[in-house]
Amino acid sequence: MALWDSMVRVLLGLLLITLGILKGGVFTIAVFIGIILTITAITGFCPLYKIAGISSKEEG
Repeated sequence: MALWDSMVRVLLGLLLITLGILKGGVFTIAVFIGIILTITAITGFCPLYKIAGISSKEEG
C-alpha cells in the first residue's frame, strides 16, 4: 500500500469515527467503517485490494 493511500485511509477513518461519535444514530456504522480503514492503513494490507488484484504501490 502506498504512503498516500495509507494517509488518505487514516484521515478518512478518523473523520468517520469522529462523525459517528458526535452524531450517533445511523452514523454509528461510520465508526466501524472508520476503524476498518484505520486498521488497514496501519497494517498496510487491504483484503479487498488482494481480492481485486490491485495495488496502489508504484512499480519501479
